[in-house]
Amino acid sequence: MDNRSIIICILLAIITTNLIRVVPMLLIKGEINNRFVRSFLYYVPYVTLAVMTFPSMIQTTISPLSGIVALLVGIIAAWRRLGLFPVAAICCAIVYLMDSVM
Repeated sequence: MDNRSIIICILLAIITTNLIRVVPMLLIKGEINNRFVRSFLYYVPYVTLAVMTFPSMIQTTISPLSGIVALLVGIIAAWRRLGLFPVAAICCAIVYLMDSVM
């Protein structure tokens, strides 16, 4: 790929990502009163984060089983109201220990 193609790809990426952010701001002027739309928009960041991280938790470990076990233990630790850092540390330790044993 030559430099011109790379620059065109970068510009297209900039345009599309900015359109996704700017168009809703231009179209929606007032406050959103619809309960369904408000609840939908409230959960979008959480769903996006889950969709981006879940496949990598399973696929980047040596064994998919260690990723699944770490996910389940992380859910339980979060359910018990541990903070983000302790949950992440526990999950990392589980993956490390399971992958080093296998």
